[in-house]
Amino acid sequence: MLRYFLAVAEELHFGRAATRLYIAQPSLSHQIRKLEEILGTSLFVRSNRRVQLTAAGRALVREAPIALAALENAVQLTRLAGSGITTTIRLGYTPVTGFDTLTTLLDALHKDHPGLTVDAREIFSAEIPERLCAGDLDIGLALSPQPADGVSAELLREEPVSALLSICHRLAAGTPLPVAALRDETLLLFPRRLAPVYYDGIVAACREAGFTPEICAFDEPPVHAMLARLAGGREIGLAPASFAEHAANARAGIVLRDVVDPPIRAALSVLWPANDPSPAVAGVLATARRCAERNGWLPHPVLE
Repeated sequence: MLRYFLAVAEELHFGRAATRLYIAQPSLSHQIRKLEEILGTSLFVRSNRRVQLTAAGRALVREAPIALAALENAVQLTRLAGSGITTTIRLGYTPVTGFDTLTTLLDALHKDHPGLTVDAREIFSAEIPERLCAGDLDIGLALSPQPADGVSAELLREEPVSALLSICHRLAAGTPLPVAALRDETLLLFPRRLAPVYYDGIVAACREAGFTPEICAFDEPPVHAMLARLAGGREIGLAPASFAEHAANARAGIVLRDVVDPPIRAALSVLWPANDPSPAVAGVLATARRCAERNGWLPHPVLE
């Protein structure tokens, strides 16, 4: 209707405006009356000889082009998002993926989908399913996520858990490190509520080795808090191997040791809303699967 209004406003003649719009004059008049009813005010003063804009009509002439431009932009973005050609994907990732998995995936997405913008947000694993269901995220990378209604999940990376400890720690020289050697140690972990399945897996491995671990759960931001405490402390941090390797290389005074007997596994999954059929989400999933296969993130190749 705004286009019809602008044509009449520019021509100040219903007949010429109708010809310009390739519609019948009665149809154009009906559309203008309908717009006036919606707005609750007259836009034109009509007479047999001339058509003039009212004060409301002059105001709409100033604002209509802005509204039309915004509408056209919204329509274009919607079409592009539906086609998957170019859009913004909101990706939530658990902190321990930030050093390796996330950067590898972002590089692959840039190559596979150059028109895609990824809004990456650091979010704890336990919060990601809820954010997906609420529409705050499009994709998530979560550590050992619990099943959630309305959320689809697929294993993306499986790797061992490694130990991070000060170079001065009594266990720093030994490699690999049996779980039983942790019996008298304090383990630094993030609170259970942030990744319950992962936390419980570590406790279960310790109990299998014959003891209940002493755990110090540190508050946000857990990753940075752990690294700061480890350099000069007596505690031991446990983390997925890819994160542990980068952390040990990045911070002086910290060493990495493999954990064995029994090995502890960390499972990273990609999550997405179960009812989201968008091509953009499908494209991200396809790239993530290729990353898993190309980099050997899973024991067996992922087939698309």
